[in-house]
Amino acid sequence: MAHDAPLSPLAPTTIPEIAPLEGVRFAAGAAGIRYAGRTDVMLALLDEGTTVAGVFTKSKCPSAPVDWCRAKLKGGKARALVVNSGNANAFTGKTGAEAVKLSAKIAAAATGASERQIFVASTGVIGEPLDASKFDGVLEKLAAEARPDAWAQAARAIMTTDTFPKLATRKASIGGVEVTVSGMAKGAGMIAPDMATMLSFVFTDAPIAAEALQALLSKSVQSSFNAITVDSDTSTSDTLLLFATGAAKRRGAPKIEKATDKRLADFKKALDAVLLDLAHQVVKDGEGARKFVEVTVTGAESAKAAKRIALSIANSPLVKTAIAGEDANWGRIVMAVGKAGEKADRDRLAIWFGGVRVAHKGLRDPAYDEAEVSQIMKRQEIVINVDIGLGEGAATVWTCDLTKEYVAINGDYRS
Repeated sequence: MAHDAPLSPLAPTTIPEIAPLEGVRFAAGAAGIRYAGRTDVMLALLDEGTTVAGVFTKSKCPSAPVDWCRAKLKGGKARALVVNSGNANAFTGKTGAEAVKLSAKIAAAATGASERQIFVASTGVIGEPLDASKFDGVLEKLAAEARPDAWAQAARAIMTTDTFPKLATRKASIGGVEVTVSGMAKGAGMIAPDMATMLSFVFTDAPIAAEALQALLSKSVQSSFNAITVDSDTSTSDTLLLFATGAAKRRGAPKIEKATDKRLADFKKALDAVLLDLAHQVVKDGEGARKFVEVTVTGAESAKAAKRIALSIANSPLVKTAIAGEDANWGRIVMAVGKAGEKADRDRLAIWFGGVRVAHKGLRDPAYDEAEVSQIMKRQEIVINVDIGLGEGAATVWTCDLTKEYVAINGDYRS
């Protein structure tokens, strides 16, 4: 059903063209995982010496592929990535673990890489056994077809309820040599990432050691994928992998061993930008979404408190349905602040919609103009600002509205 949904009204007008990145090639095909004839598997081939970092769901019920990737991450090296849609291979017991092993074995035979350097990810229905034997023959064909320019095909192959493929790219300089950071993501529902998003794969030609890469990724994810929510539900499958092929070393880029290396300043900005771009695209494809919402909380006791309050607002079904109905019901913001479990003072609270203050010092703002704010609520992108008035803590998160379409999509997700 996923690929047939109407395009999100928040979708970008064009899908970015991603230039080939030295050291990685892609192919996509149909393995019949859930639907016959649908592109549902992606293979990425990585050059020898590629380093890898990853962040995963903090769910206490992680999928079998998450367990596999966590274990393989210790080696710090990667040669191939296999991703399927249609089946999450989550809550599938020993059968799930065996399916991942078989997937890696088939991928190793198809690519000539060691099973220890093969990463696997799955997305789709939870609780259904995955028949990994369906990869047999398919991965061999994909390995032969893999091309450096097949980014869009790879991004489409991993979609479930997504309505558009999510791609982003940025350039950076390390030691005077240009490097690239490019990535893809999938996700539309079950989005309240806790370490990563549904699935995201980011690649760079920069020569960065695995340990440094891990430190960079763990920090960058906090203000991007860990600052978005569609429906407050953290997936069992959340996986974000960052691969560094090191190909830029041949053009004179220095090998970076530590995340604190000052030569990484520009690279960090590029990585942050790619992750935030992809995270925003996930929210803009939120199931049934019609509005993209930015929530910024200032004046909280700490940054952690600010983020918790911001997420309380962003996850509130009452706030999200008010936004869907274009109703500036700021009383629901007051409710969400009050229930967040962080320190707040009703008489110091101030709330803005689209830059217009609607509430101040525990009361409706005396200059509040309902007609002006009603016009703001008609916009596709809405900014909500809340000042707690207690401290220096600040945080921004992004969400979308909650519409009838979300209920329709999830009411018949398995049909």
